[in-house]
Amino acid sequence: MNIFVFDIETIPDTENGRLLYQIESDSDKEVAKLMLKKRQDKTGSTSPFLPSHLQRIVAISGALRSKEHFKIASLGKIDSSEKELIDSFFKCLEKYLPLLVSWNGSGFDLPVLHYRALLYGISSPSYWNIGEDGDVSFRWNNYLSRYHYRHSDLMDILAGYQGRSNAPLTEIALMLGLPGKLGMDGSQVWNYFLEGKLEAIRNYCETDVLNTYLIYLRFELIRGKLTPEAYQKECAYAREYIIQEKKPHFDEFIKTWKN
Repeated sequence: MNIFVFDIETIPDTENGRLLYQIESDSDKEVAKLMLKKRQDKTGSTSPFLPSHLQRIVAISGALRSKEHFKIASLGKIDSSEKELIDSFFKCLEKYLPLLVSWNGSGFDLPVLHYRALLYGISSPSYWNIGEDGDVSFRWNNYLSRYHYRHSDLMDILAGYQGRSNAPLTEIALMLGLPGKLGMDGSQVWNYFLEGKLEAIRNYCETDVLNTYLIYLRFELIRGKLTPEAYQKECAYAREYIIQEKKPHFDEFIKTWKN
C-alpha cells in the first residue's frame, strides 16, 4: 500500500474570527489577539490555541512512499490559496489511496482539514468512505475510525489511545536520534506568516513530516512489518533522497540525524 505521511501548519482564521466574534479591526494581528482572548474568556482556559474550526491552513507537507518512489514536498506553490492546498491534499488521497500517517492527526490536522474542506466544498469520496455502499475494505479499515490503520495517528497509537500518555513529536524524535524541531516550532508559525516567511514555514513542515516518517519506520519495525534489515534499508533510502535534494533544511536535518 502507498504511504503518505502528512502535516499541516495553520494560522488564526481572522476573516471568520471577525464574523463570529464581531470584531471590526482591520489588523489581522489585533484580530487574532482578540479572538484568543474571547475564546479564553468564554472557556475559562489559558490555552494559547484557537479551536480547529478557526484555524486557517497555510502549509501542507507530505512524504509519499510507493513501491518504487519516495518524495517529500509541500503541496501547491508558495502563493497557492488555502483552497488549492486542501484540494491538492484530497486529490493526492484519491489518486494514491494511501495509508495516511500523522502525529496528532486525529486530534488536530484532520479536524482542521474537515472544517476547511466543508468551508470550500471540497469533495473526497474515498476519504469519507466507511463501506456503506458495499465496499468491505473500507468498512473494516477506513480513514475515519480511530482504531483503523488506514489513518495511523502515531501519537494516538503509541499512547494506547490514552490522552494522558501523549508525547510531543520532537521529544520522541530526539529519543530516537532524530533532529526533532529545527529552527522553529508551531507556536512561531503566526509570527513567521506575518513577516512573510512562508518558505520557512513550508520547510519547517517538511522536517516535521520527515521526523514522523522515520518514526513510522521504527513503528513498522516493532510491529514486525519490517525486518531489521528492511528497516535499515528504508532509513538509508530516505537519507539518500534528502541528501540528493540539496535543500538547506534537509542538509541541516542530515547533520543532526544520529542514526
